Amino acid sequence: MIWRTRRSVIDLNQSAYSGGVLMGILNATPDSFSDGGLHTGHSDALAAALEMVSLGAKIIDVGGESTRPGAPSVSADIEIERTVPVIRALREKSDVLISIDTSKSVVAAAALKAGADIVNDVTGLTGDKQMTQVCAEAGCGVVVMHMQGSPLTMQQDPNYSRGVIDEVGDFFAERYDTLTRVGIHEENICFDPGIGFGKTLEQNLLLIKHLANFQEKLMRPILLGVSRKSFIGTITNITSPAERDAATAVITALTYQQGIRLHRIHNVRINDDALKAASAIYS
Repeated sequence: MIWRTRRSVIDLNQSAYSGGVLMGILNATPDSFSDGGLHTGHSDALAAALEMVSLGAKIIDVGGESTRPGAPSVSADIEIERTVPVIRALREKSDVLISIDTSKSVVAAAALKAGADIVNDVTGLTGDKQMTQVCAEAGCGVVVMHMQGSPLTMQQDPNYSRGVIDEVGDFFAERYDTLTRVGIHEENICFDPGIGFGKTLEQNLLLIKHLANFQEKLMRPILLGVSRKSFIGTITNITSPAERDAATAVITALTYQQGIRLHRIHNVRINDDALKAASAIYS
């Protein structure tokens, strides 16, 4: 299966990628749930990104606005100030693929101009009417995520009258049809079920169990983002997000069996080890 980004193609069947692709999370924010405040300085953010690359991350996902439950939005200008200098500096230092985590088209456009290859939009390109055009014209990779509500409200009362599997699947199908019709190439599209974004514990687990079904039905890769999330804390009774890496790696390895090869994570080393072990066993 191929995922085409702005500068290169990720062929998830090739040996270089068949063990899996890790997207390292770089939150240049003061209030993200796990690493908020750690990378607010541009030099600190660049150093963290280069370290993730050295440990095996193939993509660095740079975000300037927290999307944790209850988080307020910030202006596009603030997002750009937080992310674009980091993207520009990282592009000068490395040929790693760079993703911009934003739902604002002006932020995406600025990031793409600075050297980003992928737009990762938690609204699935529904939050900003200009986002589709920006992505289509750039020919960038696109992560289409499902979210019920907004970060400010999404965990207040997640409810799926027809079932979370059917509703997320219908959302993906509609997005695929719409985005390809308006000029985004199908090979540029990747889907993310949005674990923790407007879902209960039971709904999160159900989605994780059925990831392979989404991927097979859509014939597009699934990006899984479970790293350190609160549902893992609920399962393990671990309150500190940074201490949830082991459980995250277990999910990374288990979903390898379903054919999931793209993982958005905080701890590159432990998840890379998990993918290597899973690949050795199941390939």
